[in-house]
Amino acid sequence: MIAVSNIELHFSGRVMFGGVSFLINDNDKIGLTGRNGAGKSTMLKVLKGLQQIDGGNIMYPKGTVIGYLPQELHSQSNLTVMEETKKAFELVVQYNTEKEEIMHQMETRTDYESESYMELIERLGEVEHQIEMHGGYGVEEQTERVLKGLGFDPADFDKEMKTLSGGWQMRVELAKILLAKPDLVLLDEPTNHLDIESVLWLEKFLKDYPGAIIMVSHDRSFLDNITNRTIEVGNGTIDDYNAPYTKYIELRKERREQIIGAKKNQDREIAQIERNIDRFRAKASKATFAQSLIKKLDKMDIIEVEEEDASAMNLRFPHAQASGKVVVEAKNISKAFGDKKVITNQSFQIDRGEKIAFVGKNGMGKTTLTRILVDGLSHEGTFTLGHNVTVGYYAQHAADSMDGKDTALEVVDRVATGDIRTKLRDMLGAFLFKGDDVFKKVKVLSGGEKGRLALCKMILEPRNFLVLDEPTNHLDIMSKEILKSAIKAFDGTVIIVSHDRDFLHDLTTKTFEFTKDGIKEHIGDINDFLEKKQLEDMRMLAKKDEVKKVEVRNQKSEVKTQDVSKDREKELKKIKSEIEKSEQRISELETKIAETDKNLADQSQFRELTKDPSFFSNYEQLKKLLEAEMSNWEKLSGQL
Repeated sequence: MIAVSNIELHFSGRVMFGGVSFLINDNDKIGLTGRNGAGKSTMLKVLKGLQQIDGGNIMYPKGTVIGYLPQELHSQSNLTVMEETKKAFELVVQYNTEKEEIMHQMETRTDYESESYMELIERLGEVEHQIEMHGGYGVEEQTERVLKGLGFDPADFDKEMKTLSGGWQMRVELAKILLAKPDLVLLDEPTNHLDIESVLWLEKFLKDYPGAIIMVSHDRSFLDNITNRTIEVGNGTIDDYNAPYTKYIELRKERREQIIGAKKNQDREIAQIERNIDRFRAKASKATFAQSLIKKLDKMDIIEVEEEDASAMNLRFPHAQASGKVVVEAKNISKAFGDKKVITNQSFQIDRGEKIAFVGKNGMGKTTLTRILVDGLSHEGTFTLGHNVTVGYYAQHAADSMDGKDTALEVVDRVATGDIRTKLRDMLGAFLFKGDDVFKKVKVLSGGEKGRLALCKMILEPRNFLVLDEPTNHLDIMSKEILKSAIKAFDGTVIIVSHDRDFLHDLTTKTFEFTKDGIKEHIGDINDFLEKKQLEDMRMLAKKDEVKKVEVRNQKSEVKTQDVSKDREKELKKIKSEIEKSEQRISELETKIAETDKNLADQSQFRELTKDPSFFSNYEQLKKLLEAEMSNWEKLSGQL
C-alpha cells in the first residue's frame, strides 16, 4: 500500500494539487482522467519522484519498485533491442546473488533448529518468490514473448536502439517495465504507438498483472477492460471513483448534478448574505452584525463546478463538391524499400461514401499505401483517383507545412471561410487549445500540439476524400468524440488508419487488414472485424490445445509408480509437521492483517493509525512475513 497524503504543488501561482490524498493498494488498476493540462502526467511524475512537491508526503513500503513509461522517449543507445530489454532483469541478478549466498550458508551451517537458521529459510523463500515475481526463470523466453507481443519480429532483436523511431523505442521501454514486474506501474498514454494487435496483447497482460497500475489513456475501451478504479484530476483536487471509465462517467454525471444543485443553493445564500451586509453596514446599530456576516462570507468554502467542454460539439466538415462513384481504383500495386517488400500486387476499389479502417501490425504497409494514394509515392502498378476527387490528408508530419511564425489562430484563420470564421476559437478549443493557447506560435508548439492544429486546419478545408493517419493520437476522449461525430456526419469518403477501437466502433463500414500475406478486406466495423479475428484465433488455439493434450497423455503413459521406503515415511512425517506449523503461522498473520485492514477502512481509525510514521512499514512487514510463510508452505507442500 502506497499512501499519498495532502500533497501540494503550484506552478506559476496556479494550484496544480491543493492537499490531495489517496491510497494505492497492491492490485489496484487505476485510470487517471481529467482535462488536458489538469495534472495527470504531472501526478505520474510526482509518484515516480521526478517532480518535487511543495507540501505533503508520499509513504512507500520499503523496497517498493516503480516502473514509469513517459509519453515521449528518444534513445541514442548503441545497445541492440534484445540487450536493452534484458536490462529489465538487473534486479533478478541481485536476487540470484543473494540466493547463492543463502544456499551456501545453509549448506555449511549445522544449527538447523536455531532461530537464525529459520530466518535464513524464511529469507530464502522471500528471495525465491522475488526471483519468480520478477521473471528470473527463463529470461530469454520471457524477453522474446514480450517483445513479440509488442509487435517486434525476431529480425528486429539485433537492431540498435538509436536506429529505431521514437514509437518503437517506447515499445522497448514498455517491454522493460513489463519484464521487471515493478510493484507499481505508471503508464502515460501507453497505446499511442501500438497497433491494434499489440494493444490487445498489452490489455490482456495488464489485466493479469499482479502489481498496481496507474495509467493515463484516452482509449476508453482500454481503460474499461483493465481498470477497476478511476481518479479524476481537476481544480487542484481529485475525485476517486471505485469504477472503470464508462461507469465513472455515469457516476460523475450524477455527482455533477448534485454539485450544481449545491452550488445554486450556495449562490442564493451568498446573495442573501451580501444583501444583508449592504442593508446593515450603513447603520451604526447593525455594524457589528454586518461585520459578522462579512466574516461568515470569508470563511465559506466556495463550491466550484468545472465547466464542460461543449463548445464545439456540433463540429461539421465544410461542404465539398461530390466526387464520382469510384473514388480510387488500384491495380497490382506493389512497393518495396530496398529488399523489403511492403506491399505486393494489391488491387482494390473504393467507392464514394465508404468509410474504411486500415488496421494491422506496424510495418505492414498502412502508412505506405496512404502515401501512395495521397502523395503519389513511387510504386509499381497503377491507381487512379475518380472524377472530382479532392483529397484531404492528415498525418503527424502534416504539421511541417505550417509557418512557424504564425499563431495557432492565424493558421486556421487562413483556411476558414464563411460563418465558421466566427467560431474559430471554439474549434481550437475542441482540439485542446484553451484560452491564450490560441496565440502560441507554431514554432513553440509541442509535437502533439502541432498534430492537433494540423487536424483542425484540415477539417476547415473543403475536401470530399479524407485520409487520416492516426488522427486520435494526442486527443483527449471528448475531442475524439467531437471528431468522430464530424466524420459520421461527413458525406464524403474516408480512410482512417487507427488502433483506437472505441473511435472506430460504429464509424467505419469496411476494414482493410494489412498482413504479411497481403491486404484482406472485411465488411463491417472494427468490432465485427475483431469478433471474426477472435473466432479464427480460437479455432487455431483449439487445434494447439488438442496437440498439447496428446503430448500430456503420452508423457503420463511413461510415468512409473515407485515404492515409498521407511526412510521416506519418516521424512514425510517431518514435512507434515513443518506444514502444520507453517499453516498456524499463516493463520496468525492473516488474522493480524485482516484486523489492520478493517481499521484502515474506518476513517477515524485510519487517521489515528497513520499518525505513527512506522505504521505502514510495520503493516508491509506483516504482509512480507505472510508472503514468505506462504512461499515456505508452498515449498514444503512441493516436497510432500
